[in-house]
Amino acid sequence: MKKTNLIIFLLLAILPFKQLQGQNREFANLKRYQNANKMLPEKGEEGKRVVFMGNSITDSWPESFFENKPYVNRGISGQTTPQMLIRFRPDVLDLKPSVVIILAGTNDLAGNAGPATLKMITDNIKSMCQLAEANNCKVILCSVLPATIYSWRKEVGNPSEKIIELNKQLKKYAKQNGHIYVDYHSSMRNSENGLKQEYANDAVHPNKEGYKVMEKLVKEAISKTMKGK
Repeated sequence: MKKTNLIIFLLLAILPFKQLQGQNREFANLKRYQNANKMLPEKGEEGKRVVFMGNSITDSWPESFFENKPYVNRGISGQTTPQMLIRFRPDVLDLKPSVVIILAGTNDLAGNAGPATLKMITDNIKSMCQLAEANNCKVILCSVLPATIYSWRKEVGNPSEKIIELNKQLKKYAKQNGHIYVDYHSSMRNSENGLKQEYANDAVHPNKEGYKVMEKLVKEAISKTMKGK
């Protein structure tokens, strides 16, 4: 009986410690790019620095695309829009870019940081856009890539229709506010509104061929945006 009581006592003592650990874990992962940000010049080449803000799709973008270009990758795998919004100042605005490219929302739909409505997602993305505008930074808004399943959140079900609706709202917002909208979805979807097999590393993430499609589209958008500055 005494042994049982001791085990119960130890378990009860461990639980608050585990909870505290979870609370102390940094929500937005601000440290990920802290050193890299310090190493960048205070200002990019005048009128040319472009920051890519996003999740794993941005984070996993082949490094060769960024080489010898004024492009800065600030994607973090698994992140949702509230996490990106928190780090938007240190990872985007403080780098003084001329353009920010925002690709976000799919992890919100997957429930990575808890349940999220389309309004919650679009509000966070709008806030990032407004912060950019207030700091004389042009915005390129990207569609969420097609997907029919989240392998790490299968209980969510098929997200394809929600992705389409989210993209409609993002496109509308971009048009209303003079932002360029990059439609990855239309170029990469299959007949079931999932990611085409030839572009897919899995059901959500693009492979090298998929990134080639994205690179062509985003480079055109960057060129158009720079001409308008």
